Amino acid sequence: MNLPLSAASSDASGYLQVDVVSSENNFPIADASVTVFPESDSPPNSPLPLERLTTNASGQTEQIPLAAPPMEYSLSPGNPRPYSEYRLRVEAPGYKPVDISGTEILAGAASIQNVRMEPEGDQAPLPRDIVIPEHTLYGQYPPKIAETEVKPVTDTGEIVLSRVVVPEIIIVHDGAPSNASAPDYYVPYRDYIKNVASSEIYATWPRASIVANVLAILSFTLNRVYTEWYRGQGYDFTITSSTAFDHKWIYGRNIYESISVVVDEIFDSYLSRPNVKQPILTQYCDGRQVSCPGWMTQWGSCSLGEQGYSPIEILRYFYGDSIYINSADQISGIPISWPGYDLTVGSTGDKVRHVQEQLDTIATIYSAIPRIDQDGVYGAATRDAVSAFQSIFGLPATGVIDFATWNKISHIYVGITRLAELS
Repeated sequence: MNLPLSAASSDASGYLQVDVVSSENNFPIADASVTVFPESDSPPNSPLPLERLTTNASGQTEQIPLAAPPMEYSLSPGNPRPYSEYRLRVEAPGYKPVDISGTEILAGAASIQNVRMEPEGDQAPLPRDIVIPEHTLYGQYPPKIAETEVKPVTDTGEIVLSRVVVPEIIIVHDGAPSNASAPDYYVPYRDYIKNVASSEIYATWPRASIVANVLAILSFTLNRVYTEWYRGQGYDFTITSSTAFDHKWIYGRNIYESISVVVDEIFDSYLSRPNVKQPILTQYCDGRQVSCPGWMTQWGSCSLGEQGYSPIEILRYFYGDSIYINSADQISGIPISWPGYDLTVGSTGDKVRHVQEQLDTIATIYSAIPRIDQDGVYGAATRDAVSAFQSIFGLPATGVIDFATWNKISHIYVGITRLAELS
């Protein structure tokens, strides 16, 4: 049941969808109740909710409009806060309730709030009260401590030092490296990048600006992976959530659809220089509160995108003409690699059969995806199943299996089958 929405009379609106899964197996939770409150209403059980929503069979609510400040606030520095904040309470039978404070809504942007719910009686508790702090472009955060962009490494025989591999999981230390009490989180690589990008740039920016910033985040992160930077110092994590050392990653924050789509399209990419094997440690700053000569400035990248610069032109403006976009040698956790071309109606062969098998397995958990035969022929039924999958998992619903869709199907399939093997 939807209650009257205050955004209906607002000059600007953003959009919110809530996706709810079980922490036990990442399966969708149907019929979960999601209540949306304005952030000014406290505590979370305020009697004045804006919306009451229910998740469908895929664990997703409908996408709803919510009031937000004017979009122009997010396109130049120094304006009032460009996003509105909302408070959510998520409840489902058999699960512990989850309260979220600070979900950020930008005008014209679709926001996705992912929620993991613990079964009642679970002995390994997750944070149940999630507080999303201010966006890094609006709040006050420590500036990045400068490092050399290429790290000295010694060939130890470790596979991570012999080639660039996209990891399946990033271990994020939620604090400064020396903070031994800070928790560590195991985060899928793409989810980590989406979280950081949503925390550090605005989803309203030109697509070229978003791509340039995502490439910088990808390259920086893969440098930490490739050089085993923190493990070489005796730590057991990949990267931190401290802006002084790395990027701002926020447990439980909402992400943005436009950023998510970009990450899925280019997550195997990073930035290189001639004769340098490792991904470049592409550091940056906001360019308003902090200056950083020789690095990219985030607000500067937005301005260049508005002027029509391409992603590589933006990056070369800041990092020099020798920087170029490279691709990783391998993607971890993918059973069979992307064939290098799109699969669509009329395609046949083992690659089609392979993806049909994966889709049909996923459809046993996500019932909105129609079941299909594994005959190696890409017909209308396969197209419809692909389109349904894309709609559920935030990809353009083209019905065509491109690079992003292939790898997303593989990622979801591996998660489902792994859990089946463990149970």
